[in-house]
Amino acid sequence: QVQLVEYGGGLVQPGGSLRLSCAASGITFSSYDMAWYRQTPGKQRELVAIITSGGHTNYADSVKGRFTISRDNTKNTVYLQMNSLKPDDTAAYYCKTNVDFRDYWGQGTQVTVSS
Repeated sequence: QVQLVEYGGGLVQPGGSLRLSCAASGITFSSYDMAWYRQTPGKQRELVAIITSGGHTNYADSVKGRFTISRDNTKNTVYLQMNSLKPDDTAAYYCKTNVDFRDYWGQGTQVTVSS
């Protein structure tokens, strides 16, 4: 059973930083691409960042230069380091992987950027 559990969200002031974590179980973690998405009420879930099994990364234009995705295959965990946070970054953040053509999502963690 594939399971993804995110944590690390919270309330932060504009300009601040947060690090999200997503712990995976039930898969050979190192073999799979991992991604972070975010969603605000009334909007579609959008891709924030992706890291391939080989460690290659890609980012949404809106977060380039501010967010960094990384992975630790020894801990079966993917991270999202978020710096210079803006109110527009406020959203529920989800990690995702695809195994055998099926998407698996975590339960999400809320990030609120507000003064």
